Amino acid sequence: MVTRREVAVLAGVSEATVSRVFNGLGPMKPETRDRVLQAAKELDYHPNAIAQSFARRRSGNLGVVLPYMPKVHLFSAYYFSEILSGIGEEVKEHGYDMLLTLLSPDEHIDYTHMHRSQKVDACVILGSQDTPEQRESLLQLHEQGFPFCLVNQHFEGMALHEVDADHVHGSLLAVRHLLEEGCRHVAFLNGSPLYSNSKDRHEGYRKAMQEAGLEISPSWLLEGNYSRKSGYEAADKLWELRHEVDAVFAANDRMAIGLIQGLRERGWIAGRDFAVVGCDDSDAAKLSDPPLTSISVPFYEMGRAAARSVLARVTGSEQEDGLVQLKLPTGLMVRQSSRRNS
Repeated sequence: MVTRREVAVLAGVSEATVSRVFNGLGPMKPETRDRVLQAAKELDYHPNAIAQSFARRRSGNLGVVLPYMPKVHLFSAYYFSEILSGIGEEVKEHGYDMLLTLLSPDEHIDYTHMHRSQKVDACVILGSQDTPEQRESLLQLHEQGFPFCLVNQHFEGMALHEVDADHVHGSLLAVRHLLEEGCRHVAFLNGSPLYSNSKDRHEGYRKAMQEAGLEISPSWLLEGNYSRKSGYEAADKLWELRHEVDAVFAANDRMAIGLIQGLRERGWIAGRDFAVVGCDDSDAAKLSDPPLTSISVPFYEMGRAAARSVLARVTGSEQEDGLVQLKLPTGLMVRQSSRRNS
């Protein structure tokens, strides 16, 4: 096994200099760093990962916090799989590992525990909800200076690092499209108001209807939990409104597909008897019957951007006091489900 001393001899530097190069410590002349790296390459030298962690006082892990959802296969869900793929790609490029943590709804929310345990150098938080308990825990995490980033969630009145998508604009596109197709009575199947994207999509829906001079009946506003089952169950209510509603905008594809299935069993066919638009542009949207019109959300890019942000703060390539608040664009993918009487 090649040693650090052999690299130092070939590069013409001290062992301490070799250590500093591989641990990223202290100032270093570019030509010195290049000599060390070239010598290491020639000798096929690989530093000990555990020793590096001690030297850097870092774990080498990026934590990813996921909500614990009973009976839901998180890793098969398009939303989580895309974001995790983006995080994983960025983590790999930085030479880090990803450590997943599941938060149970029954346990006390304490994001600062990850900081104190020193198991991770930074974290990306998915599925956070707008509750007093989570707000307090996130505020403590922020005040302690621990690098973290929220994905697909923002908290009104709190300045936190976050990567989000423009869900308001996406909803505007969805409802405007339905109106252009001749629909005038558009129902909205939303998710829980504890998620900021639910509030944003409701705002976009309301704005689009308001722009068209259309009033919204309270009976058109339905709530699910982003699962296919909740969409299927919402079909009962939509069936009662079938003589009143001619289109539905659902806040994610899973609910939209469940709704289509539930109404199909009653003889009401999407793309024929009513129009429907989902959100996420998941793989299932392309394969549903009929193919589902959907708002595309760049979840993969959101995951990469969040990981890049926190790792930049860990490595010092970004100022610690710089607030990262990204909002990535959304788009509309038109398919058969939204073309009523097609």
